[in-house]
Amino acid sequence: GSSSHSDRDRAEYDFYATPPEATDLLMKYEELSPVILEPACGEGNIAIELEANGHSVILNDIVKRNYGNYEPKDFMDLNTGDGNYDIVTNPPYRDAAKFVYKACTMLTPGHKSCMFLKLTFLEGIGRKELFDKYPPTRVYVFRKRVNCGLNGKFDNAQSAVCYAWFVWEYHSNTAPIIRWIDSD
Repeated sequence: GSSSHSDRDRAEYDFYATPPEATDLLMKYEELSPVILEPACGEGNIAIELEANGHSVILNDIVKRNYGNYEPKDFMDLNTGDGNYDIVTNPPYRDAAKFVYKACTMLTPGHKSCMFLKLTFLEGIGRKELFDKYPPTRVYVFRKRVNCGLNGKFDNAQSAVCYAWFVWEYHSNTAPIIRWIDSD
């Protein structure tokens, strides 16, 4: 994927923390299962909001940060059991297509994957095969830009990037529904 960041200012491991209000808005629009897999948990920004709303969260990340009790593992190598959970994450953008593909192959009946991604994830010839096989069910576009935290730091965070929640449901092949959501 492309980026608006130079190599000099890219986050380590492509880590851009999700602002709490983004997860709160997802929960406002999507009913999530009681158990959630968060495979790129970072410092827990998404997990904290999910847990505060009564969800049990299975944590993972490729590196150990300052949140949770898990043995770091690459999501591509993760085996998480029976799949009786939804997947909610903000994947590293450079690996976002791989995350979506892996998540879609892990889904079981009645479950979904929700990915916090740049709106530009919709474009690109390189993702044609992914979208042909696994079209998103819903895309929630933020009307107002949200600011992600470079390496987990929200100090002076500004965004020239538009984000959206992309939702995939188990074996859904319907045309995506696009909705706009307000953060105010």
